[in-house]
Amino acid sequence: MSGRLPDLSPKQAEALRQFRERIQDVLAQLPAQHDHFLLRWLRARNFNVQKSEAMLRKHIEFRKQMKVDTIITDWRPPEVIEKYLSGGMCGYDRDGSPVWYDVIGPVDPKGLFLSASKQDFIRSKIRDCEMLQQECAAQSQKLGKNVESITMIYDVEGLGLKHLWKPAIETYGEILQMFEDNYPEGLKKLFVIKAPKLFPVAYNLIKHFLSEITRQKIFILGADWQEALLRHIDPEQLPVIYGGKLTDPDGDPRCRTRINHAGPVPTSYYVRDHVSVEYDRCLTVSRGSTRQLDYEILFPGCVLRWQFSSESADIGFGVFMKAKMGEWKKATEMEAVVPSQRYNAHLVPEDGSLTCERPGVYVLRFDNTYSIFQAKRISFTVEVLLPDHLKTQQAAAVSNQNKDAMERNQS
Repeated sequence: MSGRLPDLSPKQAEALRQFRERIQDVLAQLPAQHDHFLLRWLRARNFNVQKSEAMLRKHIEFRKQMKVDTIITDWRPPEVIEKYLSGGMCGYDRDGSPVWYDVIGPVDPKGLFLSASKQDFIRSKIRDCEMLQQECAAQSQKLGKNVESITMIYDVEGLGLKHLWKPAIETYGEILQMFEDNYPEGLKKLFVIKAPKLFPVAYNLIKHFLSEITRQKIFILGADWQEALLRHIDPEQLPVIYGGKLTDPDGDPRCRTRINHAGPVPTSYYVRDHVSVEYDRCLTVSRGSTRQLDYEILFPGCVLRWQFSSESADIGFGVFMKAKMGEWKKATEMEAVVPSQRYNAHLVPEDGSLTCERPGVYVLRFDNTYSIFQAKRISFTVEVLLPDHLKTQQAAAVSNQNKDAMERNQS
């Protein structure tokens, strides 16, 4: 049995029934509620209902933290990503699934990372995934059948050592992990074309981020790659440069995203050249250790805002909550508000903010536990911004204090 409708075994059908029943409390928060969508999570965990439920609930938290539901309408990638990150959607395969292209050769990893933050790259890929999900839904309605996955073409011509730059590989790994965790069964097939000798080295660096199910969907094509693509994609849907008849993919309505072939990023985009950040404080995080900063928030609605940069290498960062000021706790003993992850703050300064919905002690945690040789020096600024109504109350309180002081002085 395929695990897809209507091809379900009695055991799989019962797992689907149990799964739907167990997630009734969060069903409305999902982007889709139909059986086709729920079965994707079950197949990703071999129809283990408990594991599928845990995966789905973690995805719901991911959607909240990353504001996924509004990422298409409310957020756009920085211009440098839109112009200089090659790839995009163009056309449909013979089953009606969207086709996505990643064009690796022209990409300038260092130029991009000097021009935008790692979080911008991750958000841009989340946005791409959501756009492709919408495209699948539109195709399902248009064709009268379920379309839930995409075909991908990786053009790796020109892959070189510059693409194996460690910060780029690590970020790409995080993006792959994000895709595996939050868009299960979203990939139908991935065709690698024009692979140079260096490709096996590059693939070995990232394949551990991929599940065995995903690895089985990757096909590395040889010299006859054009013929192979045409077996899966109609010539009218395939750009001329890949053996089809689509002459102007950038201007064709079937190509909702541009297939760029951009070159090096101009230095005018480099953040380091254009942004001068002055920080209030500095600290050093010893090798293999962490540093924690406590901020007590007394009123709901306050905004905690931070900026930081690191010297010479990346640094882990997250925001947690605990009960008391001054007491030191491990990350696992606190509530994660902004999950800890590694930031390339030595390349691009990081900044972020958090609306504190609850009073409490918020902990900004710099994590260097993964580095056994190198200490990290961090420059940072942290601000607590009061809501407007609290600012008014605070101003009134300060005014009254000043008035009382003046009266005491006069007497």
